[in-house]
Amino acid sequence: MVENIAQGLGRRKTAVARVYLREGKGTIQINGKTVEDYFGNPSLAYIVRQPLDVTDSLEKFDVVINVTGGGSTGQAGACRHGIARALSAYDEGNTSSLRVNGFLTRDPRMVERKKYGQRGARRKFQFSKR
Repeated sequence: MVENIAQGLGRRKTAVARVYLREGKGTIQINGKTVEDYFGNPSLAYIVRQPLDVTDSLEKFDVVINVTGGGSTGQAGACRHGIARALSAYDEGNTSSLRVNGFLTRDPRMVERKKYGQRGARRKFQFSKR
C-alpha cells in the first residue's frame, strides 16, 4: 500500500485537480498518464513542474493527480496550484518561496457569462439602421 504524504486541491477556471504527494523518484502521473503524454504541449508540462522546481523537490516525490473539467491550460494551472498546496502542507518552509512566485494564489479569472439580448458576454448583435 502506497502512503500519501500530503495532498492538495488546485483550481483554475473550471478545472479542479486533486494532488497526492508520495515518496518516490520524481514521476508525475496525471489521470493515469505521464505529464508529457497528458499535455502534448511542453510549456504546459513546464507549468505543472514549476512548484517542484522552486522547492528543489523534483526527485524527492512521486505526484499523482486526478484532474477534471476545463481545458488543457486550465487543467495545467489547476495542477500547479494543487502541487503548490500539497508541498506547502508537507513542509511549511516551502510556503514563503511558493507564495513569492504566486503558486499559492488561486487565479480568480473566470469566463464572463453571456447576457440576454447580446451575441456573447460583451459582443452585441450587428446593428442595422434600415
